[in-house]
Formats: sequence, structure tokens, C-alpha cells
Amino acid sequence: MTASEGLKKTKNTIIAISNQKGGVGKTTTATSLASALSLLKRKVLLVDCDAQANATSTLGIKPNTLSKTVYHSIVGAFNVNECIIASAIEGLKIMPSNRDLAGLEVELASIDKKEQYLKNCLKDIDGFDYIILDCPPSLGIITINALVAANSVIIPLQCEYLALEGLTYLIQTIRFVKQNYNPRLHIEGILLTMFDQRIKLSFQIATDVRNHFKDIIYRTTIPKNIRLSESPSYGKPIFLYDSKSSGAESYMAFAQEFLKRNEEKNG
Repeated sequence: MTASEGLKKTKNTIIAISNQKGGVGKTTTATSLASALSLLKRKVLLVDCDAQANATSTLGIKPNTLSKTVYHSIVGAFNVNECIIASAIEGLKIMPSNRDLAGLEVELASIDKKEQYLKNCLKDIDGFDYIILDCPPSLGIITINALVAANSVIIPLQCEYLALEGLTYLIQTIRFVKQNYNPRLHIEGILLTMFDQRIKLSFQIATDVRNHFKDIIYRTTIPKNIRLSESPSYGKPIFLYDSKSSGAESYMAFAQEFLKRNEEKNG
């Protein structure tokens, strides 16, 4: 699949941030992209699809205090709009998560069209330029739901050899979903994360990935940055924690590249 495998812009452009390997910067990418797009005057909804609720806590929201989350919306306990709350960044809202979501895999296991639940949940949402889905670090039913609901996928890829091994399985899953459930789905792009310019392997991985995937690799790379690692523990996205850090500057550059590519493509 290439970046040119596109679709016309719908009322909300839904982007899944997915990689089944943990520790590759997936939630950092989801929260940072959502925050940067909001700062660039786009209306954004971040949907935390992970029971670990790291995206929720990164935005300063305590998951264990919540009674209306993405889980409650998916199972129909509350209207989807009741489960959306504001963040500290103007223009950015979140549908939060907590541990309740962990049971959804079991609850959906024997249900027909279990792949469609998140898509059906999101169809009643309007008024956002972008909906960002932070997927769990697995290829289970919740990630499948996100891929069925999404227009496209951004894949954060850590600049190390082992990170490449799982990429094949993720791409196979995206193709499976495209063929069976969501013919519009495509790979928006691959974002190289945790790039360490002191290590030769980072350059080698970046070169290999760019040579292989060519037009779907973003030019922007995200460096290893201690401020990016620290910000979630303070309940702040990087732009509120340290907007002058190299991590914040890189994610802003990425958001600008994303917008240029996405909005030109969709007219």
C-alpha cells in the first residue's frame, strides 16, 4: 500500500496510531500529534483505545475517576457525546479510557460484527477536523475495531532492529482489514521515533526503512528526548510541559508535514 491509496475527505478524518510493539512512542505520537494539530487551529478529538489509559493520563485526566469512557460509549451505556471531555489545550478534546476497556475483548468475542462497534460509536460524532485513535500495543479486537473505523493509519517505528520485525505483521493486518472490512483504509505514513544520532544503527535503520517504503515515510524523525519521556508523569502533553524541547519541536514539524500531506491529498 502507498500513501496515494486515498479516499475523499469525510466529515471527520479518522487516523489510527498503531503498532503492536510496545515502547515505540505510539501514545506519545498520538497525544503529541493531537496537541500539535490543535495548536495549529484544527479541531481534534483524541480517542484513547487502550485500557492502560496512558493517553488519558498524559492529558492530565485521572482514569480511575471516570465513569464515562470510550468503553461505556462502545457498549451503549452512554451516548458518545457524553463521553467526550475537554483538555487543557484549546481545540483538543478526548474520549478517555480506563481499566473498564480491558474486558471488551471478552465481551465482544462471541458477538456478530464485533469489528464494527467503534466505527458505529464514532459515526454520530461531528465537528472535528481530525479524530486520532490511540490503539493498544496488540493486534486484538480493539485494534481491529480502530482500523475498521479509521480512514488511515500512522505507524510509529522505533529506530532499532527488533522494531522492524513486527512491522510485517502490522502491515498484513492492515491489508486484511482493508480487504475484509474497510476498503478505504490505507497507510497514512510511517514515523521514525526515538532516533539516536549518537548510534550508527539508528541511521542504518532509517536508511533501510526509507529505501523500502519510500513515499510513505515522513521526512520528520522524532529524536530520543528526555522531556518527551518525562511529560506523561506530569500529566502534560509535551507542548505544555516543555514547548522548547527538541521533542516538542520535532512533533510540531511532524504535525505540519502531516497537515501538508493530508490536506493536499484530500483537497
